[in-house]
Amino acid sequence: MRTGHSVETVRAAERELMARLPDGVLMQRAAAGLAVACARLLGRVYGTRVVLLVGSGDNGGDALYAGARLARRGAGVAAVLLSPERAHAGGLAALLRAGGRVLAPGDVEPALLRADLVVDGIVGIGGRGGLRPDAARLAALADAAPGAVVAVDLPSGVEADSGEVRGDAVRADLTVTFGTYKPGLLIDPAREYAGAVHLVDIGLGDVLPEVPVLEALQHADVAALLPSPGAASDKYRRGVVGIAAGSARYPGAAVLAVAGALGGGAGAVRYVGFAGDAVVARYPETLVSDGGPRAAGRVQAWVVGPGGGDDEAVVAEVLAQDVPVLVDADGLRLASREAVRGRGAPTLLTPHAGEAAALLGVARGEVEGARLVAVRELAARYGATVLLKGATTLVAEAGGGAVRVNSTGTGWLATAGSGDVLSGLAGSLMAAGLSAGDAGSVGAYLHGLAGRVAAAGAPVGAHAVAEAVPAAWRGVRG
Repeated sequence: MRTGHSVETVRAAERELMARLPDGVLMQRAAAGLAVACARLLGRVYGTRVVLLVGSGDNGGDALYAGARLARRGAGVAAVLLSPERAHAGGLAALLRAGGRVLAPGDVEPALLRADLVVDGIVGIGGRGGLRPDAARLAALADAAPGAVVAVDLPSGVEADSGEVRGDAVRADLTVTFGTYKPGLLIDPAREYAGAVHLVDIGLGDVLPEVPVLEALQHADVAALLPSPGAASDKYRRGVVGIAAGSARYPGAAVLAVAGALGGGAGAVRYVGFAGDAVVARYPETLVSDGGPRAAGRVQAWVVGPGGGDDEAVVAEVLAQDVPVLVDADGLRLASREAVRGRGAPTLLTPHAGEAAALLGVARGEVEGARLVAVRELAARYGATVLLKGATTLVAEAGGGAVRVNSTGTGWLATAGSGDVLSGLAGSLMAAGLSAGDAGSVGAYLHGLAGRVAAAGAPVGAHAVAEAVPAAWRGVRG
């Protein structure tokens, strides 16, 4: 599992570790890891041209020391000092001893446009509010440079704790981060600026707290959570999920939600709604009821809302059931906050950015620009687990704790009906006994992998994503 920690936690851990180590050891560890990552990206160090963008903090010191290491291996290394009088003295001296140089103002632009590699050491993890004009100009030149851009710890101009980008920022091809992941490296929109992310171990693991602010599941974590039937299992013990979805206008939403539920391992799927004929025609194993949710029979979890139209009574009836409930799409609009907060059983809300904005009473752009803030606020307001869909999916619990982040998906998943498949998939996992947070996290992980499998680099429909869920499941298990 990848974990992320806040700036305050990282700084406290660094202070504790530095108190145990000789002066400068921690920075040398970071610089060594940074230099190795830069060398790997370059392929051949000797004769290459490297430009360092150096701010006034330790971030700039890391860049200078790493530049000195590259210069000793034969690279031509030049530094742009944004505040010459405040540049890290030890790092600058090391660079000059190794044969590096400091660029005069008139030489900066030509050097950047000839560089094979640009190292961004302008601002560290404490930066706020985008880049200042002089730094923004350098970021624009670096973006236009033919060489790769490597960010030191975090791209300058993005917010480490929230993933927000409030102004100009560096766009990196690779970010080399130290000790632990910073939340902004894993969350949009900052994640788009980070490029590939490489973690360098500098020894912080011994002093960081056990509970991070952010978690990203990996194959082994998901495999450990996936339900697996035993010899004595029957369809009821494996979990029965109820699907209240679809309408005369949107019958396909019901079919896709059922498809996701069957792919997610449900022992049986009970369906109520207007699309019974369409559901049975595609999936004859579905148990269709002509009555409402109460008449459908026993279930271990419900999914309500995909393509459901304006049937508020069905949403209220599902929320009144004493089993876990996933609420999506139209259900989010029709479910009252009081009804959700008053439930005794777990509830999982699965909005996209527009739906989250409506629930919070803000503009969509506010949610998209501060996704971590939005998902935490929604979970707290509704007293529920919230899965905020997007290029990176976030899952937050009502009681706080680490937020789960998932980025297994592909842009091809941005297609009609994809969210309906995810709802059925996550609902079936809840029916199998996973908590709302685990069901949302595992469901998003498998859904993203299924999207990749189904798309294979080309456009794909939601039905194909549902059909690829078993392959994703096997891939994780294998």
